[in-house]
Amino acid sequence: MDNRFATAFVIACVLSLISTIYMAASIGTDFWYEYRSPVQENSSDLNKSILEEFSTDEADEKTYYDALFRYSGTVGLWRRCITLPKTTHTLTDKSFEGTRCMSFTLNEQFMEKFVDPGNHNSGIDLLRTYLWRCQFLLPFVSLGLMCFGALIGLCACICRSLYPTIATGVLHLLAGLCTLGSVSCYVAGIELLHQKLVLPENVSGEFGWSFCLACVSAPLQFMASALFIWAAHTNRKEYTLMKAYRVA
Repeated sequence: MDNRFATAFVIACVLSLISTIYMAASIGTDFWYEYRSPVQENSSDLNKSILEEFSTDEADEKTYYDALFRYSGTVGLWRRCITLPKTTHTLTDKSFEGTRCMSFTLNEQFMEKFVDPGNHNSGIDLLRTYLWRCQFLLPFVSLGLMCFGALIGLCACICRSLYPTIATGVLHLLAGLCTLGSVSCYVAGIELLHQKLVLPENVSGEFGWSFCLACVSAPLQFMASALFIWAAHTNRKEYTLMKAYRVA
């Protein structure tokens, strides 16, 4: 194997490993979107009601977003969290203190989104429904494609041939498209949500570091894909020319 191709293969493997780590960390953390709100200075009945509803299974979309707005919440693909100030210590349930996280159930992940969040009679918003489903399914597809590509790359190393890595490159290309699609769906979904649930005064929102990891992962996957395909294709082409020269 030519040193150029070996070097390209190693660099592609490193890029693939980094993108896999970034993607896995992005999926497993809760900071895709973060809200910043003023500290709530008292534990009124309204605050207590919001917290209790937030902590129930399969809470309504508007209900848990109200809590996220009020208590500097963060949202991931699988969990939502709120940060409670120390002033909430007067609540009878001490488990409300600190950071409170709730996982999205599978029913919630596939549940229809409504035109008017919280109003089940407003009709189903198909666009937001499918954007939500894609944003959490595509990252797993991306991760699976990269893992499958890594197995093919391992087989290529065992066989001491670069040609099978064309398949690895194609799988990384598809993984990059899935990651890019997931990021795009998430951005579109958040923008549509904020058009329907306007942020309260003094509350701000921004994309978190988990979202940034997914954004960085996509170009790394594309670069790894390009290197895998280039190394395999060029090496095969040179081998064919060399074989033809020897026959001649």
